[in-house]
Amino acid sequence: MPMSFREKLGSRDIAIAGRWLFYFVLIGLIAGCGAIVFHYLCGLGMHYFLDLMAGYRPASPAGEHLLLPHTQTPFNKWMLLILPALGGLVSGWIVYTFAPEAEGHGTDAAIDAYHHKGGMIRARIPFIKTIASAITLTTGGSGGREGPIAQIGAGFGSFLATKFNLSERERRIMMAAGIGAGVGSIFRAPLAGALFAAEVLYRDPDFESEVIIPAGISSVVAYCTFCLVFGWGSLFDSPGFKFQNPLELGPYLVLACVLSLTAILYIKVFYGVIGLFKKLSIPNHFKPAIGGLITGIIGFFLPYTLAFGYGIAQEAIFNQVAISTLIALAIGKIFTTSFSIGSGGSGGVFGPSIVIGGAMGGAVGKIFNLLIPSIVTSPGSFVIVGMAGFFAAASNTPISTIIFISEMTNSYHLLLPSLLVCSICYLLCQRWTIFENQVKSRIDSPAHAGEFMMDILQTIKVNDLRHLIKEVRCVNEDMPFSEFKKIFSSTKQHYFPVINSKGDFSGIFSSNDIREVIFTLHIEQLVVMKDIMVSDLICTTPSEDLNTTLLKLTQKNIDALPVVEEDNSGHLIGLIYRRDIISHYNQHIKKIKNHE
Repeated sequence: MPMSFREKLGSRDIAIAGRWLFYFVLIGLIAGCGAIVFHYLCGLGMHYFLDLMAGYRPASPAGEHLLLPHTQTPFNKWMLLILPALGGLVSGWIVYTFAPEAEGHGTDAAIDAYHHKGGMIRARIPFIKTIASAITLTTGGSGGREGPIAQIGAGFGSFLATKFNLSERERRIMMAAGIGAGVGSIFRAPLAGALFAAEVLYRDPDFESEVIIPAGISSVVAYCTFCLVFGWGSLFDSPGFKFQNPLELGPYLVLACVLSLTAILYIKVFYGVIGLFKKLSIPNHFKPAIGGLITGIIGFFLPYTLAFGYGIAQEAIFNQVAISTLIALAIGKIFTTSFSIGSGGSGGVFGPSIVIGGAMGGAVGKIFNLLIPSIVTSPGSFVIVGMAGFFAAASNTPISTIIFISEMTNSYHLLLPSLLVCSICYLLCQRWTIFENQVKSRIDSPAHAGEFMMDILQTIKVNDLRHLIKEVRCVNEDMPFSEFKKIFSSTKQHYFPVINSKGDFSGIFSSNDIREVIFTLHIEQLVVMKDIMVSDLICTTPSEDLNTTLLKLTQKNIDALPVVEEDNSGHLIGLIYRRDIISHYNQHIKKIKNHE
């Protein structure tokens, strides 16, 4: 029995869904395998560089274990001083020789590719980023793992879409799915990885909704792949904190303000260092070595500000770190991260952010524990909330960050204070972001140019088209039609505003409205323009948006609309034409598409 049309349609839909499911699972597998390789490289690098060469063995978070046993090398501060410079020299040569766009923190490069490059990432980028980042981070450079692993997943998603000749939109979705998969796996936070990929693209509280489900599928697969090798569970361990006292919200409000100020300092220093190194007139290959040397100098005095720093954040959660050490860690980490990555080194910014935020949170928590111990009973909870609040402030991603920290620390009972702190931090720091390639919203993204005609028109006011408002000839209400015929025969004007004896705008008519009179003999002397005009006026004002204006033109099926003064509807400025609005819109879209 032959299949019906509906059955054929259903079969085709299932086939399409199956194909896309295959793509997203494949992206998840590759991102998960990439996370495994990168994690191994980091483990080996930490063993052979920091441990074997410098005798430096930073603690690890509870969810991570050593790949190789510690060596017996005694701690050597002088080796720790020069090791980041050597790492910067090697990683700088690799990056600037083979893929200059792999410098810095990879997440921002992936955001730029999404908005401005149609999701296109060169196939070599993930490999170069992986090697360069592993060298930078395991020789003492301060950075995170999410940047390189995000580019591994994003790069493969982009490669796969290009290989199958998919559209730009589909390539962008697959690239974003790769970001979610990479970040979700390396930090063991699959839900947050998916939300992060959709939220990190914009500064405003906006989500790339079409990315969430694909990124969710890829992130779950990548997470499972990674955990099959390195074990299940969260990255950090915590004592099971609970929020039970509303009075504790007061100290959390103070924490939000402290985190906001620290995040602004972090962003200012980070991009200040980037600007400083861009001005240096030396080959780019050597800049990461100079940044590494400055990092090493800081690390000489504050060794715990080097590399990842997750171990000391873990200790802070269990209230095992002094206030002075926590503050020194936070400030020092801002500068080591800025010089390690801002000089052209390779690494992510999320990892250092959670350490900085956790340290500041721990310091605030311990201070309040000394001042009001009956209210703030667990300073460690401030570490976890501090992690969330700081990155929310620095990255403009409050929702995914709350989920991130909850998954990473297995502390879901702190969702309420985390929501409060992240929301306040986001509101206070909207002007700043560590991801400079974020755009304000979907409307502002070149990736969506042309998709939001209505939304874009709502952002443009009639006053912005002041130069396109036409000053036209007006006629008096009491003008005889016979006199108007003389005017009409010598003009190409189609719409004629009418003014009364006081000079106020009172009506309008078009050339279509005079058709009946012009072909009727013997009434020309009897008819005046007030008899023809339409007095039920539809007008616009300079403050009205173009979407509303165009809607009025469309509803009445007219080509021009009178523009009157805001506070005086009797004062006519001129006419705005439908064709000019559409022309201006097209030019605006072209400008967005061409803008890099």
